[in-house]
Amino acid sequence: METNKSSGYHIFDAEGRILGRVASESAKRLLSGEKVVILNSEKAVITGRKKQIVKKYFVRVGLTEKANPDHSPYWSKRPDLLVKRVVRGMLPYRKPSGKNAYRNLRVFMGTPEEFKGKVNAESKSKNLKLMYSGYMTVKELSSLLGYTV
Repeated sequence: METNKSSGYHIFDAEGRILGRVASESAKRLLSGEKVVILNSEKAVITGRKKQIVKKYFVRVGLTEKANPDHSPYWSKRPDLLVKRVVRGMLPYRKPSGKNAYRNLRVFMGTPEEFKGKVNAESKSKNLKLMYSGYMTVKELSSLLGYTV
């Protein structure tokens, strides 16, 4: 994690890192007024049993209001938009401060050319195979929800 002084963005590389921790760190930075970029969003990790993770997100994606389905909450199946929605859940997005913070968030699948080489090489994440018995990446979850590239 490194702040790029030229563009003013704080850059997070989500590869191999736990989604909730990346989201909470970025939400804190957004609320303090910084601009945040999350790279490799499809490689972020969700911990837990795979069946329960998929079941939970199937319920979220399938929520519809009976009277007016257009008023239902929307959860995207695309990895970058799913990560963006998780960060939004940690912001007071209905208040002006939360709306302004949410506008300063950029989430990418992979690494765009403008951010190559600007991310800190060292990762502060722990070895997931030793720490957690069950986990899956956001890309795996998206493909199970029906997203195809």
